[in-house]
Amino acid sequence: MGARKRLRAEQMKEARKNVAMAMLRNCPTSPRKMRLVADQIRGIEIQKALFILENSPKDASIRLEKLVRSALANWQQKNEGERVEDANLIVEEIQVDSARMLKRIQPAPQGRAHRIRKRSNHVTVVLGSKEAVEENKSAE
Repeated sequence: MGARKRLRAEQMKEARKNVAMAMLRNCPTSPRKMRLVADQIRGIEIQKALFILENSPKDASIRLEKLVRSALANWQQKNEGERVEDANLIVEEIQVDSARMLKRIQPAPQGRAHRIRKRSNHVTVVLGSKEAVEENKSAE
């Protein structure tokens, strides 16, 4: 590995120390429905995001709340001794990607068949501190 590549790898590793993430794979909800809920909490403080997810009537919010709590637990594990309230954590990034699609057949009139696509998705949540996000924006 070259010196430039090693330095870049060390910088990336250092940047990841302040960031906690969690992933949800093959969630049996369509990506479109999950994105509706994910868009509500993107860029919001962690406590406010959890409040929004707890009080949302959508089914996708239950899975997202569990995922955000998992990311929060990952952050606490990385930063032992620090309080969540003092860290000013926000939902820095949340991505909803489509996953595998189960294809089924629905009987239709006159001997035909319609195809049903049961969609699923992958969700990635990244938590970061407010200060670190502002530093990255000013550096870019």
